[in-house]
Amino acid sequence: MAGRIGAAAVLAVLILVEACSSRAAVPVEVAPQPIPTMALAGRTVTLYPISLIVPERELGWDSLLSPRALALAQADSLLAKAVTERAPEIVWVLPEVLRRTARQAPGMFANPDQMGTAVLRNPGFTKLLDPLRSQLRLLTGATGDRLAMIPASLVFVSDTSGGGRAELTMVLADVRTGAITWRSVARAVGDDPWDALDRALETILPIMP
Repeated sequence: MAGRIGAAAVLAVLILVEACSSRAAVPVEVAPQPIPTMALAGRTVTLYPISLIVPERELGWDSLLSPRALALAQADSLLAKAVTERAPEIVWVLPEVLRRTARQAPGMFANPDQMGTAVLRNPGFTKLLDPLRSQLRLLTGATGDRLAMIPASLVFVSDTSGGGRAELTMVLADVRTGAITWRSVARAVGDDPWDALDRALETILPIMP
């Protein structure tokens, strides 16, 4: 009897451990963190273009995001409109200024659309690494100050509601020290890619009353 009770107790413990391990393996979705506009008020922040935009195949939005160049341009336009309208206390340097500066000195500055900023979508990155850090430092310094707002990736995935969800990963970095000082993933569901993105931007740039 004691042996059976002991075996049952061990089995119960093993089941509990397995259940806890399974729960621990489920990623926790962190709520979007608003851009720290108060801390950035009066500062010059350079906004980089989006270089990675990917729809989940099952979502069926591929045709709405083609050609890719036009989709990237539309995403950049919505992001630029959102930051300038909802955070006017920040002095924004927009992607077109970066592109123009890079074109004027192609041997000195990297193309802002081809810098590899998409690697920053990995939450494990807490610091900029070369050569990306050097590229960002040169172009940001030539057009603004030391702060760079970088949209690392924009993906569209299926949502349990049956719609499509935009997930925009954004980071704020000090290009002189290389430190990433803020990171967030803006998420929202919409009827189409641009409705979803616009709603997602409201989660990190809430419209103040």
